[in-house]
Amino acid sequence: MTTIATTTAGSLPRTDALIAANAARTFEDDGFTLRSTPEVQELTAQAVADVVARQREAGITLVGDGEFGKAMSNAVDYGAWWSYSFQRAAGLSLTEVNAFNEPPVRSEPGAIRLTSFLDRRDRQLFPAVYAEAVEVGSGATAFPTTTGPISYRGHDAVASDIRNLKAALHDGEQGFLTAIAPGSAARVRNDYYATEREHIFAWADALHEEYKAITDAGLVVQLDDPSLAENFDQINPEPSIEDYQAFTAVRVEAINHAIAGLPKELVRLHLCWGSWHGPHTTDVALKDILPVILQANVGSISFEAGNVRHEHEFGAWADAAVPNDLVLVPGVVSHATNVVEHPELVAQRIRRFTDIVGTDRVIASTDCGLGGRVHADIAWAKLASLGEGARLAGVAG
Repeated sequence: MTTIATTTAGSLPRTDALIAANAARTFEDDGFTLRSTPEVQELTAQAVADVVARQREAGITLVGDGEFGKAMSNAVDYGAWWSYSFQRAAGLSLTEVNAFNEPPVRSEPGAIRLTSFLDRRDRQLFPAVYAEAVEVGSGATAFPTTTGPISYRGHDAVASDIRNLKAALHDGEQGFLTAIAPGSAARVRNDYYATEREHIFAWADALHEEYKAITDAGLVVQLDDPSLAENFDQINPEPSIEDYQAFTAVRVEAINHAIAGLPKELVRLHLCWGSWHGPHTTDVALKDILPVILQANVGSISFEAGNVRHEHEFGAWADAAVPNDLVLVPGVVSHATNVVEHPELVAQRIRRFTDIVGTDRVIASTDCGLGGRVHADIAWAKLASLGEGARLAGVAG
């Protein structure tokens, strides 16, 4: 019997107590930096210990902290993976215009730019759906703007994340922590840097400190970068593939800059098309961005492979020039549906990828974070199905 490794994409459902504790926190004078307390720190540490144990029971072999160090003050929150970075970077402040209320921007061939979040093309095609049926919940903090030089100030926070996760691990057990990638971090509004590239690379320099702290602790760092695929929907009108590849290549270059000198095998890149529950008809095809994504100097890539909009694209990996040392981390249970995948289906999805690169280079995962996106009971049922599906795939292997 072959053992198929398993993991998650990061976010897992927070406990009611942790959500309530975050909701009760107050802000520093800047209006968006959450104050911590010994009580919140103690509650978080215990919650991490519990969530690691529960992952282990579900059959997850590469466990994470559930992103519990990234504040959620509401049971539904699609942005905690991003908004945590505001707490760890200097150079930000609240302004009247931000990434969510700025005016639309129109792109031209050879000169594409991100438009406002509310001007996304999928939103424009399905306005009634987005107005009535796409729930995004509420975030723990407001979205600031870059108004000064970006630098890292999250040393205590990342040290706490590391300490909590390592305390929960068994001897010899590996764990991972998530951290935002430079391109996604730089989607906050920029009122300081002269160019978009300067802004992205300023974030890369700052976030290197977080990545290094995690890998220095012997943990895997997962770089969350949905922007690599998701940006396509946020360019209006739709760009050419050539223009989008060039646009994305800058973000991959920034990743490589930010992870320079770090152990490759401890760096995982997470790619997705955004975790909101919308139609996603304007998503870019995997085959059109994979050649660019594969330029990232990472040891593994996590990606959506169970989402019904992208499940059919597994063949792109067989057709691509995948490096011989790259580990694939396909999502085989999805955040995008409340239906719990049958373990046999999970096993089938896993085999698609073990057939391409072998069982030792596949870690079965979730499409994206489950926390804040599906009910906690559904999330844990999906993880149990993931664990059982990996066992079945191993038996077949």
